[in-house]
Amino acid sequence: MNGTNLTLGVIGTNFVADWLCETACRTEGIECAAVYSRTEEKGRAFADVHGIPAVYTDMEAFLSSPIDAVYIASPNFLHFPQAMDAVRHGKHVLVEKPACLNEGQFRELLSAAEKKGVVVLEAMRPGHDPAMERARAALSSLGVIRRAVFDFCQYSSRYDRYKQGEILNAFNPALGNAALMDIGVYAVHCCVMLFGAPESISARSVILPNGMEGMGTAFLTYPGMQAEIVWSKITDSVNPSAVIGEDGALLLGKLSTLEWVRRIPRGGEPEEIGGERPENNMAYELADFVSAVRGEGNADSAVWQNNTLETLRIMDEIRRQNGIVFPGE
Repeated sequence: MNGTNLTLGVIGTNFVADWLCETACRTEGIECAAVYSRTEEKGRAFADVHGIPAVYTDMEAFLSSPIDAVYIASPNFLHFPQAMDAVRHGKHVLVEKPACLNEGQFRELLSAAEKKGVVVLEAMRPGHDPAMERARAALSSLGVIRRAVFDFCQYSSRYDRYKQGEILNAFNPALGNAALMDIGVYAVHCCVMLFGAPESISARSVILPNGMEGMGTAFLTYPGMQAEIVWSKITDSVNPSAVIGEDGALLLGKLSTLEWVRRIPRGGEPEEIGGERPENNMAYELADFVSAVRGEGNADSAVWQNNTLETLRIMDEIRRQNGIVFPGE
């Protein structure tokens, strides 16, 4: 490491990478030191905004540079090969959701990381957010839990152009895109965090004319309860996510940012339990990544990695039931 900071190289110059770099500037123990882009122009523009000193357009040169870790914010289908390449170069990896296209890829990546002695984590914001831990702690106050609904539907800013005949990356299934992969992953992951592996899975998706999955619903069964997962890139959510027990309920705001969490006792008034919120809850995943790399505090990579594995396993089954297959798998 360079001094006391973990030096981070960034793959990708999209808005998510912007958010990550902005958050890294306010996160102790990490600094953005390099960026990889396919073009010098985009890479330099991104670097200038975030004060990043080094720009690369050659992946080998980027991964051979003196950086400690890599953050991957490229299209879904590139997550696995780029993360594997970074691991082989001895770099720690924080990879955007979904970490890989399927469970098998992520298991292979973890095996390679263990042999190299590096850390691989998925950049799953609610997976590291204390608000979700508070929600988990509040489950016991709900009595016997009977139902849960994890709802993440967000009308894509690119969908209108799709309807006009322009297929942008966000609606191109050849890049590993599907509503399930792009935003449904948040809903599945939150369910896994609170309830673990289901006994059974039943799912249906709406497939758009170009083969892109636009929305879907899955029913997951657990002992004594049912969970419904709802996701969409072609409609918006109108209801919060909810966990409903015999003695009360939990309501959760937008699952990616967990802007609020409320507990409602049966017959009582809502109580805010989410706590103070940062400007961007990416700060939690970054702090945990730094701690995991350094082996500090309560960082437990295995817990986070197992949540990712189970999420991908569920998503694999949802895809199998709905014929969602990506090139090269």
